[in-house]
Amino acid sequence: MTDQSHTTAGSLTTTHRRTGRQGLALAALAAAQFMVVLDSSIVNVALPSIGAGLGLGPAELSWVVDGYLVAFGGLLLLGGRLADVFRRRGVFVAGLAVFVAASAACALAPNGPVLIGARLAQGAGGAVMAPAALSLVMALFPDGAGRARAMGIWGGVSGAGGIAGVLLGGVLSQTLGWPWIFLINAPMGLLVAAVVLWTVRPFPAAGGTFDIGGAATVTLAMASIAYGLVSGAQAGWTAGVTLGALALGVIALAAFLFVERRVARPLVPLQVFTRAPLVTANTIMALLGAVSVGMFYFLPQYQQIVLGMSPVATSVAQVPIAVAITAGGLLAPRIAAVVGARTALAASLVSLTAGLAWLAMEPGPAYAALVGPFLLIGAGIGISLVYVTTLAVADSAPGEAGLVSGLVNTTRQMGGALGLATLVAVAAGPVPHFATAFATAAGLAGLALLLSWAPALRKH
Repeated sequence: MTDQSHTTAGSLTTTHRRTGRQGLALAALAAAQFMVVLDSSIVNVALPSIGAGLGLGPAELSWVVDGYLVAFGGLLLLGGRLADVFRRRGVFVAGLAVFVAASAACALAPNGPVLIGARLAQGAGGAVMAPAALSLVMALFPDGAGRARAMGIWGGVSGAGGIAGVLLGGVLSQTLGWPWIFLINAPMGLLVAAVVLWTVRPFPAAGGTFDIGGAATVTLAMASIAYGLVSGAQAGWTAGVTLGALALGVIALAAFLFVERRVARPLVPLQVFTRAPLVTANTIMALLGAVSVGMFYFLPQYQQIVLGMSPVATSVAQVPIAVAITAGGLLAPRIAAVVGARTALAASLVSLTAGLAWLAMEPGPAYAALVGPFLLIGAGIGISLVYVTTLAVADSAPGEAGLVSGLVNTTRQMGGALGLATLVAVAAGPVPHFATAFATAAGLAGLALLLSWAPALRKH
């Protein structure tokens, strides 16, 4: 064999090894994102078991869900900026460590306050881990077809995490006991950390100063607004705790804008909000968050209260949604290659809107009657999440990957908080008005459909 042949063979072997490591890295990072999304929904079906096990009332149980939501939404921008200023791999592993430790604390919690505190810590770890993970994916797949495929996998996993939470929440709580809905994070987290440390090189940090004032004010603003939205749905929109939290959030947000205009290296450069594609994509993401969080909150209750399903039957019945979300995310890049990303996004939102409108008609107790709307909803969520995430990060400049990733996750989470509060308010009653909730979610999906044809997205 000639020297040239040896060189060519060696080059191919090196390329194959590098591609294999990239694939493993993507799988591990996607698994981390799956864990983050999973833990925002896995407790919903298990809440009755948790309440019986720890003797918790309705108010305490609500904060088992909402504590995670408030911490995650409030700290996402800070987590995104940490991934930019410091080495993103180290930030990711640190966030993952907090998340796994908090998960173990949830499983071992002897009472309600400890469980709620551990859920807050879980949300904080997830807020650091999620934007760092997406930032690493963007660095591993900088452009072209590789990034398109990676974002397809990312979107599929992100969408499937929510429904898998419902599935696993019912199965684990009814078979092994509710602590296992948290314990499953420990082995998964350790495996993810090991794979990432082996497959992902330590990308250099962007460096620069850290905007402490901006970090403090935006975290206070997001956490207060999220708390106010959650409290409004529970205590009432005129309650003192609701008005106080929202007022504090507005004041902190104004302080954040004041600080960001005056520091040399702001946490969030305000000029990013002058980019019409980024703002439009994030608005659509907020609407998708509102639809998905609200729907997955009401759907298990609808199945158990109205249709009389058990927790396990509720979980199994939603398998078509999980399959459609995952398949939609994986197929999204191929669909976009044929019809274009903008057209594919609009088609996915038509599917989501139609599925929710069908569900609002309460098609009947038969399992077969649910398959149609479930498949439309799953395909709509799985495909649209890929395109919206891709559009939101498409024009990010060097050193902005963590920031833009944090914005995407923040808008989805805050949209989820606002959407859940809105749907709870419109569906309020001794037994929730499920048809009204699903119809309102269909309206929000329809609004996202209109925005998908905005001129700002025309070039994509």
